[in-house]
Amino acid sequence: MPKCKKRALLLLAAAVMLSVSLYGCTGDTQTSENPTAPAQSGEPSYGGSVTVGISQDLDSLDPHKAVAAGSSEVLFNIFEGLVKASSDGEVREAVASDYGISEDGLTYTFTLREGVTFHNGEPVTVEDVVYSLERCAGSENDGTPLISAFSNVTNISAPDDSHVTVTLAEPSLEFIYSMTAAIIPEGSGDGIAQNPVGTGPFRFVSYTPQDSMVIKKYEGYWGEAAYLDQVTFRIITNSDTLVMSLQSGSLDMAIHVPNTQASQVEGRFTVVEDTMKLVQALYLNNAVAPFDDVRVRQALCYAIDVQQIIDFVCDGAGVQVGSSMYPAFSKYYMEELNDAYPYDVEKAKQLLADAGYADGFTMDITVPSNYTQHVQTADVIAEQLKAVGITVNIVPVEWATWVSQVYQGRDYQATVCGIAASDMTAREMVIRYVSDNSRDFLNFSDEEYDSVVNQAGTSLDAQEQEQLYKRALTILSEQAASVWLQDLCDLTVMAPELGGLELYRTYVLDMSTIYYYA
Repeated sequence: MPKCKKRALLLLAAAVMLSVSLYGCTGDTQTSENPTAPAQSGEPSYGGSVTVGISQDLDSLDPHKAVAAGSSEVLFNIFEGLVKASSDGEVREAVASDYGISEDGLTYTFTLREGVTFHNGEPVTVEDVVYSLERCAGSENDGTPLISAFSNVTNISAPDDSHVTVTLAEPSLEFIYSMTAAIIPEGSGDGIAQNPVGTGPFRFVSYTPQDSMVIKKYEGYWGEAAYLDQVTFRIITNSDTLVMSLQSGSLDMAIHVPNTQASQVEGRFTVVEDTMKLVQALYLNNAVAPFDDVRVRQALCYAIDVQQIIDFVCDGAGVQVGSSMYPAFSKYYMEELNDAYPYDVEKAKQLLADAGYADGFTMDITVPSNYTQHVQTADVIAEQLKAVGITVNIVPVEWATWVSQVYQGRDYQATVCGIAASDMTAREMVIRYVSDNSRDFLNFSDEEYDSVVNQAGTSLDAQEQEQLYKRALTILSEQAASVWLQDLCDLTVMAPELGGLELYRTYVLDMSTIYYYA
């Protein structure tokens, strides 16, 4: 193994990662449970099944190709990488039992854990690991990485049967967080989407599109066994139907429940409060008129009253954000940017007039219809923009349509959605605005921004990296690349006989810790 400084870099990386504090819906650092829910106590018990309501269908069962955060949080239970997310905002060893990083930040060496098996009973080998990582790097397509961080990888090799080495083109403090990429059997190819085989605490059983997914406890799991025997994820896109399903007892648990719906089950269920760990915004297609004019984008920022949106959508419980970073990334979150564009209708009108739109214009906001909070936000924005002469047509679409049309096809004017960090790094929140990034569905382009983000990615100095990322966020604010709104309040509703929910700093639903009280 190369000379390593694992401990030093872990401490350094911890400094640039998320704070240990949880940001609740009111900005508090404490998770709260509904005090009117029936109190439960006792020891955790093994066994039983749980049905969980989720608000969107999975866009893919392929862990390397799923782009929706909702898919990733479910697949977390089936797949693991060499490392995996932990609830404290760091990563912990998984398929790898140990790893080291060279002094120059270019070489990562992983030691495979003994006794890890796939859900088909086959042992995990270095060949499986090399295959999985090379697939992430684009080996099975035209070379375009399936995971963007792998564009920095120059070589993946196995010096022996128990070690895998990854070599980077440029040094990176953050690459370890990309090693959460799923390890799958060698040669799985696109078939992994039909037969998901991983190494996680649960194994895949069945999936019915637009209906449900079933997973069962994997008895051969290398780590701490899950409490539950079976979990069924029920896809319910209508929030009223979600409530009725809870009230009828057909659901034991539901995630991302809107405030209004959660209030309807108070007293019968435990309600756990958190934030969604995302940035909700009015995202603009910067390449289409009139949003290709920075003055128009700035006008929208002045014309939208963010606090009114938070009050209406989350009963005042959301946390305002002024750029592409949510508060859990406390080292980078710049609260001062929340005040960059105070609500000012007259200022908005003047900017529109300067841009040649004194009489306003008509625009479409395409919004995924299964997310009540996003639809409600779009409604409020539409009303607010009337004051500056802008007419808004709200275009609700199914989630799959939104992914193909907006995210992949970039065929839209504006959209309301939430963006999360898929691999727990601050870089994930800024990289999508880099002009040549495949996920830049905003079509934002700024030479200084590209340069700053690229510098931050290769810096091995934590303080320098922090300042570079903050400069990037400031550029986004100055250019009004989007109208950033809030980190939405997030409510999980659970039957009172259930416990063990762990809240993560990213989109993760860890069902292995959920249990019934004995």
